[in-house]
Amino acid sequence: MRKRLLLLLALLMLGAGPAWAEHPAECRVAENLIEPNFRLPHVTRAVDAKHLNILVVGAGSSQLPGSSGAGNAYPARLQHALADRLRGVDVKVTTDVKSGRTAAEMVKALPDALAAATPALLVWQTGTVDAMLGVDPDLFSQSLDKGIKIARSAGADVVLINAQYSPRTESMIALGTYVEDMRWVALQQEVPLFDRFSIMKLWGELGTFDLYSATKKLDIAEQVHDCIGRLMADMVVSAAKPEEPPTNGSR
Repeated sequence: MRKRLLLLLALLMLGAGPAWAEHPAECRVAENLIEPNFRLPHVTRAVDAKHLNILVVGAGSSQLPGSSGAGNAYPARLQHALADRLRGVDVKVTTDVKSGRTAAEMVKALPDALAAATPALLVWQTGTVDAMLGVDPDLFSQSLDKGIKIARSAGADVVLINAQYSPRTESMIALGTYVEDMRWVALQQEVPLFDRFSIMKLWGELGTFDLYSATKKLDIAEQVHDCIGRLMADMVVSAAKPEEPPTNGSR
């Protein structure tokens, strides 16, 4: 059943353009959850200038273990996918990723990290640690607001990434409030949200990836990170396309 579903979805996606046709079927399952609903003007200008710097700020779920972990984690996969999509553009993704940091702790480190990387785009993954520690949701939202303002003042667009979904920890960590807080802040601040939580939950429900064994099987974690990098690249490219001028049918 699972193979039939993936095959059907893959066939449906063949008409969606060359970018999706190049993705593995597992990645394409979550296409409808990618919503580049806000523009990335700094990225647009960087692409036009043929030089795109991206800074990924995150906690433990932005990493993979092992000697090849950095090369297989989603920041590196994002760089690879963007370089493939944006031929002729020098794409560089740098990371400021440390386990155990709350959103407020990341905000404190943002000015120095932004100054060092001079990115056109900040990809900010957060929420899990705050949920684990029970940080006040209002304070969490305030940290997101502050971080977005700091990034914008440094000349960078922002993409937010919420927590990863895990059926093994769903009943132990109350992620829902923080996932929704990030969605609300993204709407208020008009920044794209990469809904990793919903994407991974869909994969888990459809059996696309066995998320119960993700901590034991590194190959599954690598496939998940690869798909996240690919899907995020699609969001960035779509959100960075110049807006078409409005048509005026009246004389």
